[in-house]
Amino acid sequence: MKVLVVDDHTLIREALRNVIKELDASSVIFEAGDGEGGLAAVERENDIDLVLLDLNLPDMDGLFALGVLRRKHPATAVVALSGVRDASTVLAAIGLGAVGYISKSTSHAVMLEALRLVCAGGTYLPADILAERAALDSLPAAELDLTAREAQVLTLMLEGKPNKVISRELGVAEATVKNHVTAVLKALKATNRTQAVIAAGRLNWKPPQPSR
Repeated sequence: MKVLVVDDHTLIREALRNVIKELDASSVIFEAGDGEGGLAAVERENDIDLVLLDLNLPDMDGLFALGVLRRKHPATAVVALSGVRDASTVLAAIGLGAVGYISKSTSHAVMLEALRLVCAGGTYLPADILAERAALDSLPAAELDLTAREAQVLTLMLEGKPNKVISRELGVAEATVKNHVTAVLKALKATNRTQAVIAAGRLNWKPPQPSR
């Protein structure tokens, strides 16, 4: 198994390396201290099985890096790491395709079990965050009535891109993007971007295919 650990703290990378080796002594482990290095490593190796990705990177938003990884390397499993137990960020990561979330304060034993579950094809979330996710899953499903531009904005939201990046990619003012985001939230009956990402994933929403 090839594993990439992306974290800017040497001690954290060393601790994760020990856990991975305990899980599978034959693992080949790569390390990166920032997002750019992590993305470059995945491109260079091209067959990474698992990425342990810190969501608080020094050079880029961890959710943005996660979106890039899931879009370019959908077969690579990604587990989100965080120094804080921020349920909204964790749920956003899961909505973007992460197969788990592990707090850096998690005990060695729990971390080992979490990675064992992920490697077996499961998804790991702490119990309290699972409860919050269940509450959000009670949002009613409905057909979305989005304009073409709103659908584009939702697509980029699902990739973890902030309004400034969406504005640049679509060639529109950031204020216009904010208006579209508001419309998307209303359509999904969500009060924030995290709930919108989760709701869209639950509905298995896909961007409309361009007409020929």
